[in-house]
Amino acid sequence: MSVELLLAYWVVSFLLTITPGADWAFVIAAGLREKSVVPSVAGLLVGYTGLTAVVAAGLAVIVSQSELAMLALSVSGGVYLLWLGFTTLKNPTVPTDDDDAPRGSAWTRLWVGAGVSGLNPKALLLFVALLPQFVDSDGAWPIGLQLALLGLIHMLNTAAVYSLVGVFAARILRSRPATAVFVSRLSGMSMVLIGLVLLGEKVWEMMA
Repeated sequence: MSVELLLAYWVVSFLLTITPGADWAFVIAAGLREKSVVPSVAGLLVGYTGLTAVVAAGLAVIVSQSELAMLALSVSGGVYLLWLGFTTLKNPTVPTDDDDAPRGSAWTRLWVGAGVSGLNPKALLLFVALLPQFVDSDGAWPIGLQLALLGLIHMLNTAAVYSLVGVFAARILRSRPATAVFVSRLSGMSMVLIGLVLLGEKVWEMMA
C-alpha cells in the first residue's frame, strides 16, 4: 500500500471520528461518570476490532446483503442505544470529588462500549463501503491484511479523539455541576434519538 493512499484514508477516518454521534455521547457520559474513560474507550475499540475482522473475513458483505441479518443488527443496536440513553436520562451524572463513589466495573464499561460500536449497523455499512476503496488490489499485501491495517488506523484515530473527548468531559465539566448534568442529559437524549432513527429507518423500509 502506498503512503499517499494511507494518508488519504487517515484523513477520511479522522474526519469521521470527529463527527459527533453515539460514540461521542457514550464517551462524554463515561467521562462525567467514571474516574477513567480508558475502559469505555477500550470497549469502543473492541467493537471496531470486531467490525474490522468481519470486513476482512468478507462476512460483512454477506450480512449487509441479508435483510434479516441487517434487521436483527439494526433492532439490536437501536434497542441497545435506547436502553443506554434512557438510563442516562434517568440517572444524569452529578460530578463528585469522592473517589469512593460507586462506579461500574472496568469490564462492564468495556463490554458496554463494545456494544455501542459493535452493534451499530451504520458503522458496519460504513466499513463495508469505505475500507475497500482504499485497498490496493495490485499491492504486495494480501487484501485481508490491508483491511486489517486500515481498521487499525481507524482505531488509533478513535482512541486519540475519544480519549480527548472523555478527558474534556472529566476535567472541564466536573467543575461545573449544572453544566455537567445538562451535558449528561444531552448525551442520553442523543443516544435515544440515534436509537429511534435506527429503528425508525427499518420500520419505514418494512412499510415502503
